[in-house]
Amino acid sequence: MATRLEALNELVVPVVEAMGCEFWGLEYLSSGRSAMLRIYIDNDPITVEDCEKVSRQVSSLLDVEDLITSEYTLEVSSPGLDRPLYTLAQYERYIGEDVALRLRLPYEGRRKFKGHLNGVEGEDILLIVEDHEFLFPISSIEKANIVPRF
Repeated sequence: MATRLEALNELVVPVVEAMGCEFWGLEYLSSGRSAMLRIYIDNDPITVEDCEKVSRQVSSLLDVEDLITSEYTLEVSSPGLDRPLYTLAQYERYIGEDVALRLRLPYEGRRKFKGHLNGVEGEDILLIVEDHEFLFPISSIEKANIVPRF
């Protein structure tokens, strides 16, 4: 049986793509009696209207499918400059950029790393942190974001 996150992805991806946008990722956070579903979409350029259209479509579909049984807030937005990274393909697109990531479990006594994304090898990402090279399996990464340059 699919997890709630997998089921939400299966439901949302076709809707986003049918609306002419790129599905970037989603986050589902549940606490007590309420939940938050945050969907990231991309386009060139992304507009408020794009987010509005996707939000209306997804909201209607969620009402019918009833995947979230508690009260929830639906947010649809651009991934922004500090965009989260979810897939190996997204990591590959941002090789050469700085990335901040948090691991699911500590490695060498720490969970947070910030460094230069140097490549993708198989299912692992290569991160350079202060002249040290780390190879992290994507499955070990809880959260990763691009560090914007100004």
